[in-house]
Amino acid sequence: MNYQTVLSEATKTLGDQLIKNPKLDCEILLSNALKIKREKLLVNLKQEINKKDLNNFYNLINRRKRKEPIAYIIGYKEFWKKKFMVNANVLIPRPDTEHLVEEALKYIPKNSSLNILDIGTGSGCIILSILKERNKCYGVALDISKKALIVAKCNAKMQQIKNRIKFFNYDIDKLNFGKYDVILSNPPYIKNFKINYLDEDIRFFEPKVALRGGIDGYSKIKAIINRCSILIKKKGKLLLEVGDDQMNQTTRLLKRKGFFINKIVKDLAKNNRCIISTKI
Repeated sequence: MNYQTVLSEATKTLGDQLIKNPKLDCEILLSNALKIKREKLLVNLKQEINKKDLNNFYNLINRRKRKEPIAYIIGYKEFWKKKFMVNANVLIPRPDTEHLVEEALKYIPKNSSLNILDIGTGSGCIILSILKERNKCYGVALDISKKALIVAKCNAKMQQIKNRIKFFNYDIDKLNFGKYDVILSNPPYIKNFKINYLDEDIRFFEPKVALRGGIDGYSKIKAIINRCSILIKKKGKLLLEVGDDQMNQTTRLLKRKGFFINKIVKDLAKNNRCIISTKI
């Protein structure tokens, strides 16, 4: 069989399972099985596939049939300008979260040496993306998951910035050292009962600890704002990603703790997603 035939059959298989974007998924998985770039695959569709590569591809397709996310299957996700290693211990980086990086870079001068804190770092994609572009800044990354920190440390090593960041297996409530110029977080903000209504690839595979925001969706948001009001320097920036329906309540919480709201940033779907605030 050639690549075109293999792709056509696999696309139908995933389509029958109601997988979103089955054609794209198949192209990504086949290029991964062949260990070539997708672009090279698409210009060589008449090429015959050998049995070993075909079996590897079928194994990947079977995993995707069970709704396992593509990023976990191939072991990485592109975010900002780099590839980040991911596995089932960390949330898969989303394009919408790149807004946190983009906004943070606006407030961090290129030659500055600011101290940056990332709360709930997961794969480390947010703070590592920033440190990569601001090579005189230093970072501290927290996560309550030891397994997530293993992934983040691997990514720091891959990005060659492990000497400018420290990782701690802490809950934000336990952090009692340091003063930070910039604090970022994409905290768990989904109401507990809504977890059961998420897409299967999220619900069954991504870590619940990175999704559950408590009964009302605010337990982690409140904890972060309360602690950050102490940890952040005066005129320091706090950047949070929250749900579209959480903007009003979150801005009220921030104002009560002495933060000025600079702006609210919309995501790719034009929903309110990030809050940029300053400690006054």
